[in-house]
Amino acid sequence: MNEAAGIYEAFRNAIRAEEPVALATIIDGPDTGAVFDVRPLAGAKLLVRPDAPTMGTLGDSDLDRVVERDALGMLDAGISEVRHYGRHGEARQMDLSVFVECHARRPHMVIFGAVDFTRALASQAKLLGYRVTVCDAREVFATKRRFPMADDVVVDWPNRLLDRIGDELGPRDAVCVLTHDHKFDVPAIVGALPTRVGYLGAMGSRTTHEKRTERLLEAGVTNEQLERVMAPIGLDIGGRTPEETAVSIVAEIIASHTGRQAPRLKDGEGRIH
Repeated sequence: MNEAAGIYEAFRNAIRAEEPVALATIIDGPDTGAVFDVRPLAGAKLLVRPDAPTMGTLGDSDLDRVVERDALGMLDAGISEVRHYGRHGEARQMDLSVFVECHARRPHMVIFGAVDFTRALASQAKLLGYRVTVCDAREVFATKRRFPMADDVVVDWPNRLLDRIGDELGPRDAVCVLTHDHKFDVPAIVGALPTRVGYLGAMGSRTTHEKRTERLLEAGVTNEQLERVMAPIGLDIGGRTPEETAVSIVAEIIASHTGRQAPRLKDGEGRIH
């Protein structure tokens, strides 16, 4: 098998297995080596995977290194785009145009609390393409029958689940704490804060969150860390039902990822219903 065929096969297999993979291709550059002392050729390809050796070359080892770094960052963000480089990967130069096609893992939403709001939120998250995990320590509530839309239903304490999967969470992922019970809320938030998860929200009234904040501070959480917690969870759209509340939560998640300003319940005052 030649190198090009090996790259395409690895690319195809990673996509089928839903493993993160990026394929970088020079789409605009020299077609001969006459201009440069190296040969970055149009059509050259580099296959980048987070947990496997890079395959192929764009024609220069420094260019390969820079594009590999950028491709890993783009995989983390879940974006594909054309980037421009100098012949050795220099930034802000236009010698080469490289298209980086990223196939990232589906974003992961972890929902703590097997409650009525969880069904609605899990359904909304699946609609948006999330892989959904529902976790609750109460075996009678955390069942696949109650949450058939979830990819995984886990019977365990939040901190124990986060100990296992926390390193996998990244900027595109979300942790939503819907339990209303400090026995679950506090370990869930404390366990999520050290991760790289992009969104961390907790349900409850302002009074509930004030009491929760006291317990979090007692558990060693800093005021700076508390700023990461979106609580009360969701945007202030006047939602009341579980379904309307789920819309407000996923809307806040989208706004957080895109950097858009929106009326957050966290930033308001008074009753939320």
